[in-house]
Amino acid sequence: MAPQPLRIAMIGTRGVPATYGGFETAVEEVGRRLAARGHTVTVYCRSRKGDPRPERYAGMQLVYFPAARRRSLETLSHTGLSVAHVLRHRGHDVALVFNAANSVFLPLLRLRQVPTATHVDGLEWRRGKWGPAGKKYYRSAESMAVRWSDALIADAKGIATYYIDEFGATTEQIAYGAPILRHSQMTRLEELGCEPRAYHLVVARFEPENHVDLAIEGYLRSSATHPLVVVGSTPYPAEYDTRVRELAARSDRVRLIGGVWDQDLLDVLYANSLTYVHGHSVGGTNPSLLRAMGAAAPVVAYDVSFNRDVLGPAGLLFRDADGLAAHLVAAEANSEEFAARGQVLQQRAASEYTWDAVAEQYEQLSLKLANGESQRGRFDGRRRSASQWD
Repeated sequence: MAPQPLRIAMIGTRGVPATYGGFETAVEEVGRRLAARGHTVTVYCRSRKGDPRPERYAGMQLVYFPAARRRSLETLSHTGLSVAHVLRHRGHDVALVFNAANSVFLPLLRLRQVPTATHVDGLEWRRGKWGPAGKKYYRSAESMAVRWSDALIADAKGIATYYIDEFGATTEQIAYGAPILRHSQMTRLEELGCEPRAYHLVVARFEPENHVDLAIEGYLRSSATHPLVVVGSTPYPAEYDTRVRELAARSDRVRLIGGVWDQDLLDVLYANSLTYVHGHSVGGTNPSLLRAMGAAAPVVAYDVSFNRDVLGPAGLLFRDADGLAAHLVAAEANSEEFAARGQVLQQRAASEYTWDAVAEQYEQLSLKLANGESQRGRFDGRRRSASQWD
């Protein structure tokens, strides 16, 4: 028997098609599957003058609102307009709200009796781009999410553990999916002047918690001869961006190629890399990491619980430049061994991180919320006095 069709609002991201990050990828992959199962899915998208504004995409209805062009206000300004639209038009059975920062709007949805699940993401207050006020707000927003959400969604075991340790609050643990990429699909590598299995790869925004500088420093300390290809940039001018570029300028073997928005070309880079160096440290289940695994890329990741949980025993870890340098040298000396590690990671991605299973979990959660199940009121949002996370 098919589940009852629901009217589901997806709020708090840049929207679809996904061109930016993990939230957007999740909205696109989950939303299109929920729509295919007969649910009415409305995605709230950010708009800029001159951008195309299709009314539908992959079965989802799209609604557009602008966002303030300031980092501190971008998310909140757009979500505020999106929530106002939900309140005016009513008719939604469930709202899926992405980013704990948006929890300030949850009481408004509650007034319209729209049950909400909040995807809380990673430890945003640890990100280097936020000053003291931003960090304080994000910590407050986590408390509001715990107190006012009907359900909390964590995309990694480490995030679920954090909410238990900090608030005594339970979460629905729903990871992301990993696209499985086959080498038979891979062409175009020559466009970037790279040779298969003859380069190390970094894909990340230039932000301190992503450790792009550490990746370059580790490479420079090594005796590796294959180039280090760095895909990424920063959306905002920052001292960190300058540091990354100054480090890269020390060797012509470090190639900063900027952002690559052509997903097919990016997949080529993942699937043909000798190693993929993943420095992300504060998020949960990272989509770039899953994409690398799905492409059978041998992964060398920064040693934090989120990355350990996703990779399992086939992943390699580093905590400092010297540790990374040793892995890069080993990869060049033992390329077949590293390729075998990549194959194990791909098998892990194919068995444990599928978008069909993720969408099923979102559907089941939405049905429970629409039928009145809620944890709101069970947790007061107060932090416990002793914590390992501060």
